[in-house]
Amino acid sequence: MMSDALSELGTHIELKRPDCVIGWEVAFGELTIDVVLANIVGFVEFLKTDATCKFSSLVDITGVDYPDRIKRFDVVYHLLSMYQNQRIRLRVSVREDDLVPSIIEVHPCANWFEREVFDMFGVIFSGHPDLRRLLTDYGFRGHPLRKDFPTTGYTEVRYDEALKRVVYEPVSLVQEYRQFDFMSPWEGAHYILPGDEKKEGAK
Repeated sequence: MMSDALSELGTHIELKRPDCVIGWEVAFGELTIDVVLANIVGFVEFLKTDATCKFSSLVDITGVDYPDRIKRFDVVYHLLSMYQNQRIRLRVSVREDDLVPSIIEVHPCANWFEREVFDMFGVIFSGHPDLRRLLTDYGFRGHPLRKDFPTTGYTEVRYDEALKRVVYEPVSLVQEYRQFDFMSPWEGAHYILPGDEKKEGAK
């Protein structure tokens, strides 16, 4: 029944704003709409003011990295309508050098969400009043949630007792990279795990 309501909502939105909607689907109990990049601000405003929608709460903005695609990133917006008791997901596909219009003028709380996506993925939001890193340090290199970001990072930050200050150093691993065969710890073990002795005694 909820799926029917979301399908009706998707049809309504597509008919009202065909200039914005590339496509839509209902999956996992939520309506997902693919949106034209250039029209994202006007579309979010429509969803907020339209009487059938009333998506007045911006819950989150995040990113997804697909390094092998030409449009590498999806910028994903989650909105909530407390009036209609519905949620909606907007998805915008962008190239690495694309500018994504900021939606701060529609949802002021997008300020920190957009800064986080910029910090973690490197997506740039045009029209943002203060687009700078939010979660990483000032001198941080790279964007940690990109799939090609090394798990060790590029720089180590530590407090130096001799210098009495924080120092930045290139990451230097003190041991060789460990190889894992991803075998379950329950397989191939040459020792008795706690509780196994009961099984042996039962024989």
